Amino acid sequence: MKHCLWILLGISMMSAADESPIAIALHGGAGTIERGAMSEELEATYRAFLHDAVTSGYEQLREGRSGLDVVVTVIQMMEDSPLFNAGRGAVYTWNGAHELDASIMHGEKLDAGAVAGLSTVQSPIALARTVMEGSPHVMLAGPGAEAFAQEQGFDPVSPEYFGTERRREALEAYKADEQAGRKPEADHKFGTVGVVVLDQAGNLVAGTSTGGMTGKRWGRIGDSPVIGAGTYADNRSCAVSATGHGEYFIRHTVARDICARMQFGAATLEEAARTVVIEELVAAGGEGGIVAVDPAGKVAMVFNTPGMYRASIDATSRKVVGIYGEDETP
Repeated sequence: MKHCLWILLGISMMSAADESPIAIALHGGAGTIERGAMSEELEATYRAFLHDAVTSGYEQLREGRSGLDVVVTVIQMMEDSPLFNAGRGAVYTWNGAHELDASIMHGEKLDAGAVAGLSTVQSPIALARTVMEGSPHVMLAGPGAEAFAQEQGFDPVSPEYFGTERRREALEAYKADEQAGRKPEADHKFGTVGVVVLDQAGNLVAGTSTGGMTGKRWGRIGDSPVIGAGTYADNRSCAVSATGHGEYFIRHTVARDICARMQFGAATLEEAARTVVIEELVAAGGEGGIVAVDPAGKVAMVFNTPGMYRASIDATSRKVVGIYGEDETP
């Protein structure tokens, strides 16, 4: 009889786990992304990638993988793709180098890790997780972060690994505009990838990775590695990953503000996100967007720019993929 009871209890626990809400949302950068500005082939490539990435992450969550694992795995997919300004597709600094940043946060105990100014680490998000789990610190930067990476077993890559012709041409165009005193034709402020998830254990996790801003100088660091600005997660409210003009996201602590409005002001996820991104940021002159998820598996993908590469699957299994303003397709 005891044996039967244990079997029934095990089945009941498995059923409860299966019924736990899960959700995922991701972005690949926001900015002046307008319909007709890219070829149909390139648009189809972006849509296919976003669809595959969000589906892969959701399936991992269904299998019971931890939110940390899923966030890192999906961001690494994006870091490995030249489509996005992160990892292999990172933009160039003014001096023709690469300086990559990333951060990750777990909402249960508010653990976090971040890295900035990397040039020889293939996966900044993986190193950010290692900073969180394998050091007493939250953020490491530059040569020190790379020395820590080697101590932790990361094999360095040549800075040339991150170079792409598309990004080099963007730098040349940016420099030409700057030196001629013209407003740059292209939008060089944006470009980040990020993932937020709710896993079966009820934990919220957020991660963000970026190559920074085209033509940046003086070791500039944006919001992506700054906990509370570009990344934040708290099981009591939400997980947020941001993309946009980082200086504004830092000044307005965008990611934390959204979570705080939920925790202390009883706002819904959508209300909090829209207030911060559509009202507060716009009033300040800041451009960009966020993806976020709450403890019930509800998703918000809000931006004040013409477009944002994005995809999500919420707790009801509803899947959306979008690039332009009101463009969201199953």
